[in-house]
Amino acid sequence: MRGLRKSFGVGQANETEVLHGIDLDLVRGEFCAVMGPSGSGKSTLLNIVGLLDRPTGGTLAICGEETTLLDERNLTRLRGHSIGFVFQFHHLITAFTALENVMMPMLGDAGFPNMAMRQRAAALLKSVGLGAWSDHPASNLSGGQQQRVALARALAMRPALLLADEPTGNLDTHSADAVFALLRQVNRDEGMAVLFVTHNPDLATRCDRVLRVVDGLVEGQPTCADEQGR
Repeated sequence: MRGLRKSFGVGQANETEVLHGIDLDLVRGEFCAVMGPSGSGKSTLLNIVGLLDRPTGGTLAICGEETTLLDERNLTRLRGHSIGFVFQFHHLITAFTALENVMMPMLGDAGFPNMAMRQRAAALLKSVGLGAWSDHPASNLSGGQQQRVALARALAMRPALLLADEPTGNLDTHSADAVFALLRQVNRDEGMAVLFVTHNPDLATRCDRVLRVVDGLVEGQPTCADEQGR
């Protein structure tokens, strides 16, 4: 990110700038916590990085592609192939099985199911400890189990970047620790970059780096590129 800005109500009397020129580098394999008070711009930042919203200024490059130059079709392509999402609310299709939920990103990409998708989904569920639950409807799973299914779904396309927006916020302490441990494990095993928004300082201290977003700016944190240059 270079000079990344985001305003709402552009051109109107109530125009408000929420992000004020953020510069940030995130490298493959880095696990980075994002903290800050409510209303500081964390979710707006994550939505822009996830290509769910466009900035009103600055540039954002993901996997070598300058996203601010892409049309909607190519944004969708890059988002689907390179970015995984885990939200505070799991957003599973409760009438579908755990396996079917994990298959959804692959199905959306290919347009039709095949055995390779089923095998990939089954392997992912096994990796998050839910191999025995693959044929159970999502509605029959506990909150912690549903969030693990959501994590498996986020990994379906082997993304280079995983965005986690308060994924442990609705879980008890034991389930939160288990989900965080899984995030850490896939970060190490798959080498993907992770942006992990949290209000939990204990979890933040277990990340590689902590970014504090305050009033639409990242508080005095060196970029990873700066740290590598020392």
